[in-house]
Amino acid sequence: MSSTPSFDGDPQTVYSQWALYLDGQASAQRRRERQVSHTRLFVFAVGLAAGWLAFGSHQIPASWTLAPAALFLLLILLHDRLIRRLRVIDRSIDFFARGLARLDGTWPGQGRSGSSYLDAAHPYANDLDILGEGSLFELLGTVRTSAGENLLARWLLHPVSAGVARQRQASVRELIPRVELRRDLALLGEDVGNRVGSERLIEWGNAPASLRFAGLQWVAPALTALTLGSLAAWIWSGAGAIPFVVAVSIQSAFALALRPWVTATLAAAEAPSHDLAVLSGLLARIEEEPFEAGRLLELSQPLEGQAMPPSKRIAQLGRLMQFLDARRNQFFAPIGALLLWGTQMAFALERWRADCGPTLGPWVDASAEIEVLCALSGYAYEQPDNIFPELLDDGPVLEAEALGHPLIPAGECVCNDLALSDNCRALVMSGSNMSGKSTLLRTVGCAVVLALAGAPVRAKRLRLSPLRIGASIRISDSLREGTSHFLAEIKRLRQIVDLTEGDVPALFLLDEILHGTNSHDRRIGADAVLRGLLKRGAIGIVTTHDLALARIAEHKELAVENVHFQDRIENGQMFFDFRLREGVVARSNAIELMRSVGLDI
Repeated sequence: MSSTPSFDGDPQTVYSQWALYLDGQASAQRRRERQVSHTRLFVFAVGLAAGWLAFGSHQIPASWTLAPAALFLLLILLHDRLIRRLRVIDRSIDFFARGLARLDGTWPGQGRSGSSYLDAAHPYANDLDILGEGSLFELLGTVRTSAGENLLARWLLHPVSAGVARQRQASVRELIPRVELRRDLALLGEDVGNRVGSERLIEWGNAPASLRFAGLQWVAPALTALTLGSLAAWIWSGAGAIPFVVAVSIQSAFALALRPWVTATLAAAEAPSHDLAVLSGLLARIEEEPFEAGRLLELSQPLEGQAMPPSKRIAQLGRLMQFLDARRNQFFAPIGALLLWGTQMAFALERWRADCGPTLGPWVDASAEIEVLCALSGYAYEQPDNIFPELLDDGPVLEAEALGHPLIPAGECVCNDLALSDNCRALVMSGSNMSGKSTLLRTVGCAVVLALAGAPVRAKRLRLSPLRIGASIRISDSLREGTSHFLAEIKRLRQIVDLTEGDVPALFLLDEILHGTNSHDRRIGADAVLRGLLKRGAIGIVTTHDLALARIAEHKELAVENVHFQDRIENGQMFFDFRLREGVVARSNAIELMRSVGLDI
């Protein structure tokens, strides 16, 4: 493919065409890189030969060595440029390859898992696969900075009001067709692991200055000029070494007197300075992008209306840190000592912090939110059949038509309808093992998480109000903490009950409630827990194998309905259609499962 592809079309076509085009570009670039490398080696050999003939055997004029030397330097610059260009192409290929992996379902394990944000005490993160390998975070997490990563995790772990979610929806809708913007953001930095320490950077920007001596910032360059002038006078005018020694002594005394403050200033600045180029590039790309949605316009305001754009300010800081790193070079160190390099860099950093430090927080926050909105828009672009839910201010309401799990490949996903509101406040779900009960709980939970984050959901229709999710699906014991499975479960149930004390209604998702105890206690306890949650205004779903719990639907005032999944056996094999049906399941497959593994039942 010779012509540059467009960004118009369906995701599969766009990604495939760009991946093919870039593969060709990468191959051509590698050929040019090898040609320049070989040519550089040849020119180097010619230069060595010319050097020997000029300075060794004196057969040619010394000026003849200038041409191969100049050509060699030019080839070094060209080779470096080709390598940088090749890295950009490789990162572009990776962007489209990851997009294709998300489309064909092979993406798990290729991105950032977000496991560092996992908290065992969170009411739903582990139960709903929000974090970890193959999680919702990994599917959505195409952000480039730690600030963006932190914000994405916060959006997935902390639901917001309907108004805020609607603002996010509008922004995501606007960004859906901007594949080029998402591609450009993905090209920042060498790889996804390079992160800007946003919290430490903001903390450094807001911290009080370590070096506050009015007027002394101009003493350092004056002393440096005096030292260099005395050195030049010694070399070229025969003034002697005494003026130079005196100048160096004064300069050294000045540096020594300020050393504690200079050291503290440089140490404080170095810690959060990594990958400032990523942040600068991110801001520069955002600054040139036009926005229309209300929230996007609000976010772009801190990046506009300044004498110098934030991206250039951050680039200035990055250059200062590069200059500071030069003092570690053993060849530059003696020169740096003469130039009072560390002291002058400390004053320069403090001047930068005084000018821009307080604005670092708004810059980073704005760019992080735009990053996350771009990530959600990428998900929306790649899932065009998903819909943006209707968000209601009052509830509790959760009504879904053809609702499917976002982490299951679309071709394998079975969708179901359900409705929870004042007319039906809870579903008691029965069914055989592996029939789809737990998956439906996670489907509902993930849909609410995505909807309140501002993202689309896999459904034909979804109406919901803000809900505080509490899930008891993947509960485990802890030998280290001495916590049994049953104790861990009832602690989670207590946590879910506590969620009902807020202003936002709770959504409970309880899998095999209290199955860690005997049938008598389970029946009494499960009935009491469910009644208590409903009395507190919560809505939700409970799965159970104990059909006695299904009798709670007989109490019409509770507005509970029974639903179930079923299976069928053909030629000794079990089949599931994963379709939700009304009523209580009529049979169990436990005996058949035990027989299928060879148990004599």
